[in-house]
Amino acid sequence: MIVTLTANPSIDRTVDLLGRLERGRVLRATAAHIDPGGKGVNVARALTSAGVATLAVLPGNDGDPLLAALSERRVEHIGVAMPGAARTNITITEPDGTTTKINEPGVTMSEQSLADLQTEIIERGSHAEWVVLSGSLPPGIPTDWYATLVEALRPSACRVAIDTSDAPLLALARRFPAAGPDLVKPNSEELAQLTGADDALLEESALRGDPTVTAHAARQLVDSGVGAVLATLGAAGAVLVTDAGAWWATPPPIVARSTVGAGDSSLAGYLAAHIGGAPPADCLRSAVAYGSAAAALPGTALPTPEHVDIGAVTVTVLNSPAPDPAQSRRNRHV
Repeated sequence: MIVTLTANPSIDRTVDLLGRLERGRVLRATAAHIDPGGKGVNVARALTSAGVATLAVLPGNDGDPLLAALSERRVEHIGVAMPGAARTNITITEPDGTTTKINEPGVTMSEQSLADLQTEIIERGSHAEWVVLSGSLPPGIPTDWYATLVEALRPSACRVAIDTSDAPLLALARRFPAAGPDLVKPNSEELAQLTGADDALLEESALRGDPTVTAHAARQLVDSGVGAVLATLGAAGAVLVTDAGAWWATPPPIVARSTVGAGDSSLAGYLAAHIGGAPPADCLRSAVAYGSAAAALPGTALPTPEHVDIGAVTVTVLNSPAPDPAQSRRNRHV
């Protein structure tokens, strides 16, 4: 079982434009559709499609359209009562794949809702192989809440993966190594936030065939107490660094239609391979295959196994710096 937590879920409305987005103009759409959203929800949807036992935990009340949408898609879930309805996010996609997102902040969480959500995730996590904490935090939740959850889950046998950004990500890092998760999945911007690296250089150097800058930055996090770093780099693929080594995977050529959900799909692909007993290089291969498949789909559509071509992904072993024994700890789950 993989348990996902989405503290700030959403109803995602996607509008596909006939042409380019132009401010101040009346534009025509070719299609519009609605999906249950939020990063943890996306991971749960992709894993469910892959046949992996998954439980999505999220704030939600009886009758909430978000929970109904999850039921329609046969995603197992638990809704924790909250003081309001899920936010609505708008995604606008252009024919060339350019994507514009407008995200609402979410409903302010009450102390009771926060306590109930924390109790639920710790209880469910005690019976899970992985717990995924991902996405933004709504108003009313402390920015270091993910760090608190990692520490609370530490006595359990589960592994913990985190995919977030900005203040929650930085608050998590300030509590390393005690709050060091088993896996962090940053994109280039988030990896730069954590390490002070040059955001543009991380992705551009990988596109030129040199991912070592990313590997060095990811190694800093492993030395700080993170079990593994899956750094996604868009069209340049992804880099995986653990205390055992470093790998770089490059995707097959695709026509990108929307990047929404690509990072979440990458995390789902990694986890699906990991629980199947795959070695690190193959977990990375699966992550990039799922991420590139998502990017080739329109709007907020997520890949199913039929969309994924794992054999088309190339993995290269990197010579990364050895971990510093004075700083690094071997994570018991990696």
